[in-house]
Amino acid sequence: MRNYVVIYKHINTNDCDAALSPYVISGYLSGIEPINGTNFITWKERIGIVLGVMDLDHALQIDTPTAITAQSTTEQKAAYEKWERSNRMSLMIMKSSIYVAIRGAIPDSNDAKTYLASLEEQFKGSSKAYASTLIMKILMTKYDGTSVCVNI
Repeated sequence: MRNYVVIYKHINTNDCDAALSPYVISGYLSGIEPINGTNFITWKERIGIVLGVMDLDHALQIDTPTAITAQSTTEQKAAYEKWERSNRMSLMIMKSSIYVAIRGAIPDSNDAKTYLASLEEQFKGSSKAYASTLIMKILMTKYDGTSVCVNI
């Protein structure tokens, strides 16, 4: 059985500062299958889609801006606040969609971009993860009455 994710862009006239409806947020988050060690590529794609649609991927696209000081302009303050909110929400969403056993193996970070890079490093080029995915597909495949050659 395939899981399909249907995501609608939430149109917000007040930029990303206004709160999204709990129903909308719940719909977005339910489309993310928790990472379990074998589904990193799919997980990363879905995280990217959800954060993008919710307009929270800003922290993943740019580096950490300089901290706000007394001399910061209004534009710099607004840019930092947008990045900070995006970073905080991105980290919460990513961490909540990772099983606790896996989360403990990833170095903690207060920067969403760094945290995602640590996750990617953990699963990058892991032939074991790919092999595990193939084994899970073989184990979960059931004979449906058609030729075995079709399923291979």
